[in-house]
Amino acid sequence: MKRKLLISLLFSSLLLVTACTQQVQSKTGESSSHTQESSRKKEASHFEYDDQKSWKQVSGKMQSPIDIPDSSVEKMEDGGSIKLDYSSEITNAENNGHSIQVNDSGKATINQRTFALTQFHFHAESEHTVNGKHYPLEAHFVNESQDGRLAVIGVFFIEGADNKGFQEVLDDVSDDKKTAISDIKSMFPENMSYYHYLGSLTTPPLTENVEWYILKNPVEVSKKQINMFQEYYEHNNRNIQSLNDRVILEHDE
Repeated sequence: MKRKLLISLLFSSLLLVTACTQQVQSKTGESSSHTQESSRKKEASHFEYDDQKSWKQVSGKMQSPIDIPDSSVEKMEDGGSIKLDYSSEITNAENNGHSIQVNDSGKATINQRTFALTQFHFHAESEHTVNGKHYPLEAHFVNESQDGRLAVIGVFFIEGADNKGFQEVLDDVSDDKKTAISDIKSMFPENMSYYHYLGSLTTPPLTENVEWYILKNPVEVSKKQINMFQEYYEHNNRNIQSLNDRVILEHDE
């Protein structure tokens, strides 16, 4: 009887040790999985503009930015109008390590489709070129549809008069007290004619099937404002990518 009891106790102990071992292994595996996921996210968020060859991309035939040669664009057949209803009360511009970015809300109606504005940011020099020409700055207004489709509106900045909205962005990112950005409209031209093509994000992971709408008419900012931005970033633009077989459309208002 004592022998049977001893065997039973030994068997129960063995089961307990096995269960604990499996639990530890499960937790270790889960921890390893989280570590790998965190590592991937960190890798995706860290990149250097001076080492663009090391950037990892998910695919490669529809990449952005591109050069836009006037001689090869085609007229858009549908209406194609853009109407913006962006919020003008913004207080959270930040230097995110790759650009000055402003989180915002509102909507863009592009060719009768609705997109929600998520954020806008800036690049120097411009990422896109027209007939091989760079502009001093390019703003990207990133919009997302209900089904997750991205549409980015690009605006070129040229040297000229002071721009109130852009100055508010510069003041906000440099001021600990934060300054409200109330004049987002000043960062858009009155005439919303544009070039349109299908491309990608211009930062890792360089996801494709992004709709690009590059406004033809630039907006003025002063030389001082350009220099102020360049104190943060004077080269945060991706290299020009091959057009391959893509079509560039143009819409004129």
